[in-house]
Amino acid sequence: MARDHPVPPARNAWLTAAILLAVQGIGAQKVRVEDELEAYPTESVDLRCEFIDGGGKTKLTQVSWIWEPIDGQRDNIAVYHPTYGQSFPNLSFKDRVVFLHSNLENPSIRISALKMSDAGRYTCEYATYPTGNEQGTTSLVMLAKPKNSANAVTVQAGPKSVVVAQCEAADGKPAAAIKWLSSLGGNHTTSTTSGPDGTVTVRSEYRLVPTAADNGGEVTCIVDQRTQDRPWVHPVKLSVEYPPSVSIEGYDNNWYVGRSDAVLLCLADGNPAPTGVTWTALSGALPDTVVVSGNKLTVKKVDDAVNTTFICEVKNKRGASQHQITTNVIEALKDPSSAGVVAGAVIGSLLALLLVVALVAVLMSRSCPRHQRRGYPGGGGGGGDSAAAGGGGSNGGDYGNKARLLFTGAGNTNGTGTNNNGPVYTYREGCDATGTLTEKPNDYHHHHHHLHLHHPPSAHDILLSGEMGEVDRRKFDLDDSMEEDYDRFGAVGGGGDLQPPAYHANRGRRGEEDMVVYLDDDMESQRDGSVISRTAIYV
Repeated sequence: MARDHPVPPARNAWLTAAILLAVQGIGAQKVRVEDELEAYPTESVDLRCEFIDGGGKTKLTQVSWIWEPIDGQRDNIAVYHPTYGQSFPNLSFKDRVVFLHSNLENPSIRISALKMSDAGRYTCEYATYPTGNEQGTTSLVMLAKPKNSANAVTVQAGPKSVVVAQCEAADGKPAAAIKWLSSLGGNHTTSTTSGPDGTVTVRSEYRLVPTAADNGGEVTCIVDQRTQDRPWVHPVKLSVEYPPSVSIEGYDNNWYVGRSDAVLLCLADGNPAPTGVTWTALSGALPDTVVVSGNKLTVKKVDDAVNTTFICEVKNKRGASQHQITTNVIEALKDPSSAGVVAGAVIGSLLALLLVVALVAVLMSRSCPRHQRRGYPGGGGGGGDSAAAGGGGSNGGDYGNKARLLFTGAGNTNGTGTNNNGPVYTYREGCDATGTLTEKPNDYHHHHHHLHLHHPPSAHDILLSGEMGEVDRRKFDLDDSMEEDYDRFGAVGGGGDLQPPAYHANRGRRGEEDMVVYLDDDMESQRDGSVISRTAIYV
């Protein structure tokens, strides 16, 4: 069988360079030919032959080319006689064989349109005198590139090992070698078949126990043969048929009465692809509110009628499968947004309450320190109890929340002054460090041995008492301005020589001698040894 095959670019050059004419026999061999040639169908090949006569004593009478396709069979395909010319007795080579030179010394021939059946041994034989016949033989090897192919064999999933893929290298010469690459864990078998023209066909089958998971799996056939520049590689995807597997998706356990457009989807996987999907209900016919479109089931409006079990059935040529799902209808919320409203109201109330509490705490924390630092400033670092010593409270120059008595400029005092009949104000400390003032009769003359240091009334009480003279009122106003300066400058006694202006040693201004008197005469000694101000107010 003739086939079109490309001629290697260096074929003619190789054939020319390969003319290593062998001398058949030892010493007496005079016919030089090539040992072996390779050719492909449809190509041409030159069979060279040359007679070597060193002394020129041999007489050549005729030359013949004899073809031996197999052992024991000899056919003359070309004859040359100097007198009678050329002859081509074998009809199978007629018009395909020619002599390259018309002489006995170089009777080379060319065979065109080669066939695979042209393979064999070709002998160049001389008839000579006086030595007799002389010959040389060339073996012609016909090569054929195989026709390679590979394909999957469609099978059904099952428990037995079957052929799932085939690979073939047909009409090749020499025979091809086939191997498989796969991760599926199968095995393969190989067979060969010889053709009448000498070609060989090689077949290989890949086998495994097919499952649904093997569908779409890949195996690779590799063919290696002498005539190929590189191995032929071809991947094959397996085709395993199996009944469909079915599942239903879309149910979210929230089918409440009145819900619209609830959807169920029937999903199926099978080979071949499923051809039909059928929806049914376990309770009977599908409810009126249900609409089916292919694999999609839609409930237009959920009611008690769809409180049932839906069944989806799918078929293909390998069988049928079904899946079911039970839908539970629940009562709808009267006001789906009420929960959010209630939650928002509760959270808002809690935030408002926390804001109010925080605001009150901030106000109290700011007011308490102010009350604690107000008082008649002292010398700057004195400690001890302000009620006993009057030299400072817990902070330097600060009487804190201890109570004092306050008297008018008319001598209304509770110390050693001239009038001890005025009201007595008692200060009681509270948890917020502000304290309260209460009034009780002055019983100094009866209980003077129980006299203790009392706390001063508020400025409002002093102003309403009506017992304050003009000078005392001016002193009281001055004290208020001094307190403002105190707040501005901060507590005295923090270090350095800075003192609030109202308490500077030389505070009095020229022409205001009562101010000096206030600074000099305002302090009054008490029986317990303390010295207090007659008019200063400490809260």
